[in-house]
Amino acid sequence: MIYISSDHAGLEMKKKLFDFVKEKLKKQITDLGPKKYDGNDDYPDFAVKLAMEVAKNKDNVGILICGSGHGMCVTANKIKGIRASIGYSIQGAELAKKEDDINVLCLAGRILTNDHASAIVKKFLETKFDEAEKRTRRIQKIEELEK
Repeated sequence: MIYISSDHAGLEMKKKLFDFVKEKLKKQITDLGPKKYDGNDDYPDFAVKLAMEVAKNKDNVGILICGSGHGMCVTANKIKGIRASIGYSIQGAELAKKEDDINVLCLAGRILTNDHASAIVKKFLETKFDEAEKRTRRIQKIEELEK
């Protein structure tokens, strides 16, 4: 399952990306909020909710959007089983998924254009983890830190 969420700074981009994933990429996606603009909302509330859903199944992935992407990324990485990374470029998102098996992509709603964000999301969703021994070993070391 693909989950998407944002705070107020990423709300408009979230709406566009939800439609892009559902309509253009023809993938099932669940919107975890917010549904309307609230300039006083707090990104940790949305990041934790999404990260908890993603962590339930190894096949789940998430997309989080805030102003810079940083707050969502820091928060999501506090949840056991989450490997979140910021996606400022198509190549960066590809490498993060291919080499680090990220399961949450964090985007900057105040920096990226909708078209650039869509291209980043597309690459993230179509990239598979390279299960080379060295990459698997590194993921196992990260998982050991969570015990």
